[in-house]
Amino acid sequence: MAHIGRALELGGAGDRAAAREALTQLWDRVGGTGDALHRCTVAHHLADLQESVEEEVAWDRRALAAVADLSDERVQRHDASLRVGALLPSLHLNLADGYRRAGDLARAREHLSVAAPLAAELPDDGYGAMIRDAIARVGALLDAGSREPLAAP
Repeated sequence: MAHIGRALELGGAGDRAAAREALTQLWDRVGGTGDALHRCTVAHHLADLQESVEEEVAWDRRALAAVADLSDERVQRHDASLRVGALLPSLHLNLADGYRRAGDLARAREHLSVAAPLAAELPDDGYGAMIRDAIARVGALLDAGSREPLAAP
């Protein structure tokens, strides 16, 4: 997780290509069957660094697939406050937004319809509010037929 954090620092400093390369190297080390927390986290962040929406959706799908192999016990070894259920709304939201921007409205609506009730279970904190707000914004863009990127809140 420390290596993932260092890769994300590169992206935060504006070097998306270096962050993408570092995370890709980590994915190659972890592999498609390695530790589920590492797979989910790397794929989730790699999605945000892709050049095309199709590549972004492919990485978002990998992140969601990895979470199926993840347990609360495993995520709590990393952070005692984490629960797998808290990851799901964001993962489905990312897929909904990616599919929306790719023009696959049926899949976008499908993932949004999964994300919304899961997000309702999130605590009333900053993270929960951010996810619920993004779900509403993606839903509005989807209803408007927009394929524009989701603007920062």
